[in-house]
Amino acid sequence: MYGTINREKLENKLENQCGYTLIEVLEEEEYREGHLPGAINIPLADIGKEVKDELDTEREIIVYCADEDCGASPAAAEKLDKFGFKNVYDYEGGKKDWVEAGNRVMTED
Repeated sequence: MYGTINREKLENKLENQCGYTLIEVLEEEEYREGHLPGAINIPLADIGKEVKDELDTEREIIVYCADEDCGASPAAAEKLDKFGFKNVYDYEGGKKDWVEAGNRVMTED
């Protein structure tokens, strides 16, 4: 069963660069417009069995989407859980919570 993570704990992880993989599960266009530092982009629709071959099932995985009303990150966390990932967390506040706290996002040109 996946868990949740709040902004403060995520900020701490980013600051300390603890061993985790941060995944934005929104579409590529939304990712390119702005994503959390260090995040990779795997849209919800692309999270499947092949992800298991690309990512370590033992590594901590943190997923996020737009905001707490967005259902993409909980769905992604559930999928990852079903594929055998053991340390999955959903950052429920998503990009909205991150930006509203004054944190920066990265853009792709």
